[in-house]
Amino acid sequence: MYNPHLETFIHVADAGSFNKAAEDLFVTPPAVIKQITSLETNLDIKLFIRSPRGLTLTEAGKSIYRDAKYIIQYCKESVVRAKNAAEDGDRVIRIGTSPMTPGQFLLDLWPSIHEHCPDIKFKLVPYENTPENAREILRNLGQNIDIVAGPFDESALRRWQCDALPLSCEPVRCAVSIYHPLSGKDHLTVQDLHEENFLLIRRGWNSSIDQMRDELMQEHPQINIVDFDFFSINVFNQCENSEDIMMTIDNWEHIHPLLKTLPVDWDYTLPFGLLHSPEPSSTVGRFLDAVKTVLDLS
Repeated sequence: MYNPHLETFIHVADAGSFNKAAEDLFVTPPAVIKQITSLETNLDIKLFIRSPRGLTLTEAGKSIYRDAKYIIQYCKESVVRAKNAAEDGDRVIRIGTSPMTPGQFLLDLWPSIHEHCPDIKFKLVPYENTPENAREILRNLGQNIDIVAGPFDESALRRWQCDALPLSCEPVRCAVSIYHPLSGKDHLTVQDLHEENFLLIRRGWNSSIDQMRDELMQEHPQINIVDFDFFSINVFNQCENSEDIMMTIDNWEHIHPLLKTLPVDWDYTLPFGLLHSPEPSSTVGRFLDAVKTVLDLS
């Protein structure tokens, strides 16, 4: 970060002799003279007055001497600060957040997680939830984002080229507008969905939902299943603006203030977990181990 000849210059100025400086630096006197000559040439400044009695600094040399000590010390401190920043960066867990990938439950767990790894810090990284962004982020976990919380299955992990720490199997719920006639109920039966439009994520998104779809189509053909391609705020808006009913999970109940999430008397669930790189960093690994401990997932 600075011309290394400055350190040689300081040694020569302190010693008052090329020979003594060479001894301190464990080099030959000609090597020291060459470095000082090179420094004077580069700076276009005469640094020393040479006499039979030794070397003395010129006025310009005295100025450079004062500043050189400051420059060297400042650069050394700068490197220390940079290394500390790098170490802090290694201890930061970057959580990707969007309406569909909430981070609140991790914030709720954070005090307990912090007890197990107090040196790790937490950073929320918001992103726009689009199909393109989702694919890009999930395929590159560990670069700009370390963890994303969301539903998954094995085929999705292969498709996204990532791994997951399973946290729970979330019950599949139904979301309805607060103005929908069914919103007055505390829970729904499958028969309540008869003759209704039921918004269901497209086939191939998740094997658990595919099985749910097949069973509903076979056992309850009275339900009008309407596909949608991707979970986003748009589909929640569509549900609120219509008489449609939509599949959802509890983690998404606060996405839209005009939708009510209702349990249904079925046993369908959706795997939910922390998506991460197949080769997580040591810090991410410690974080995931802490989550396992806190949630007793062993």
